[in-house]
Amino acid sequence: QVQLVESGGGLVQAGGSLRLSCLASGRTFSSSSMGWFRQAPGKEREFVAVISWSGINTYYSDSVKGRFTISRDNAKNTVYLQMNSLKPDDTAVYYCARRWDYSTSYYSTEDYAYWGQGTQVTVSS
Repeated sequence: QVQLVESGGGLVQAGGSLRLSCLASGRTFSSSSMGWFRQAPGKEREFVAVISWSGINTYYSDSVKGRFTISRDNAKNTVYLQMNSLKPDDTAVYYCARRWDYSTSYYSTEDYAYWGQGTQVTVSS
C-alpha cells in the first residue's frame, strides 16, 4: 500500500522560502513519477510540478517556473519542493501525488493514483 506524507508547510512572508517534503512508502517509489499540486480556498486543485522517476525530467506550471524547484531522493523515498520568492497567491494546501505508471500526461489530477493529506502554506503580504 502506498502512503504519502507531506511536511514543511507553514506561514512565511512574501519573498520568503519554504521547502516541502513528501515521504512515500512502498517499494516502487523509485520507479514512479511524482508531482506536487496545490489547492487554494474556493479553487480547483492545480498542477505545480512533476519529476520523473530518475529525477532527470521536471516540468512546472507557468505560475511557479523559475521560483520553485522539484527534486527527489530515491534512497530516502522522498520528493521535495523548494519554494522561493513566495507570493501571497501561492497560499494553498500543497499535495504530493504519485503518478499512474500508464498515464500519458502529468498536469491533471486524474493522472495521479495516490495522494497525501496536504500541508498548508500561507504567504503573508
